[in-house]
Amino acid sequence: MTPLRGDEITRRTLLGLAARASGVLAAGANGAAAKPRKKKHRCPSCRRCGKACCPADRQCGGGSCVVPCASGGCGAFPAACSLFPVDNVWRARVDGLRPDANSDAYVASVGASGGLHPDFGAGVFDGGPIGIPFITIDGGVTPAAITFAYADESDPGPYPIPPDAPIEGGACSRGDRHLLVVDASDCTLYEVYAAQSRRDGSWRAGSGAIFDLRSNALRPRGWTSADAAGLPILPGLVRYEEVAAGEILHALRFTAPRTRDDFIWPARHAASSSGDPNLPPLGQRFRLKSTVDLSGFSASNRVILTALQRYGMFLADNGSAWFLSGVPDDRWDNDDLHALQTGIHGGDFEAVDESSLQMDPDSGQVR
Repeated sequence: MTPLRGDEITRRTLLGLAARASGVLAAGANGAAAKPRKKKHRCPSCRRCGKACCPADRQCGGGSCVVPCASGGCGAFPAACSLFPVDNVWRARVDGLRPDANSDAYVASVGASGGLHPDFGAGVFDGGPIGIPFITIDGGVTPAAITFAYADESDPGPYPIPPDAPIEGGACSRGDRHLLVVDASDCTLYEVYAAQSRRDGSWRAGSGAIFDLRSNALRPRGWTSADAAGLPILPGLVRYEEVAAGEILHALRFTAPRTRDDFIWPARHAASSSGDPNLPPLGQRFRLKSTVDLSGFSASNRVILTALQRYGMFLADNGSAWFLSGVPDDRWDNDDLHALQTGIHGGDFEAVDESSLQMDPDSGQVR
């Protein structure tokens, strides 16, 4: 597969938008953004399997029943591991770097007046968790066979996927269906796009990637991952545990409706057919301007916004404008998160030129 072919663009764009639409804040009839809300789990088109939607018919993928994640490892990052080495680009501060020369055009293309949309929260929406979940294991999980539609750009299996591994959007989701597993025994991250279980315990998916969290290695140039940009997803998620601890020490992840047919370090892959130079490439890093006053926000939101000022966020996929990714957690205060959407807008961000950090185009290590 070439990194630019049309079906790649279509699947990333349409499925990405579908996932965003089913993920969290729906727009009201008057065009105003509605606050995220808890919603009773319903999936009338699928037969029931305990408390989960059983993906047994065509609409749900024809796989075996996947029960809700009941493990203590759901959403808990292992203390023995880190999100890449301390000198990795994900952990590099960018508040002292110069703006990108095309920053104004990039911001305008995403939408200067659009709000920062937290694509995560508490409860469920349309039967699925709000955000991108992950699960931590500590070895001992029998690796499952997995086949990929984009096998030429995927790391081959098997993957150690536990039977209760949570899927983005829930068992019946027709969105991106990301599945993320961290193995604490060797600090390895497994990420899958469009994950579907089979009755025999194996899996099929669109693409998959394996990352050694102790390494600065990037994927081969031109390869996708479980994300359009060829980057890992988990390091870019807002996690409740970090917010509660008072500090996020890494960059985050967001989406934009239109991107350029290009990618820049540390991204490895593009997903667009447009050569418009005013559109940002995948991998472009943005930061919240230092002039934005954070004093009126809650303590929790100040943690998120401070991280955006210091570490910024990577443009990782095609999707809705300024949608900031995070992990679902019932401890989130959805009303409080909504204040980010009303109080922070696209014009509060600027694109960053981080080329000065690069040591090797095939490594995530920074100077």
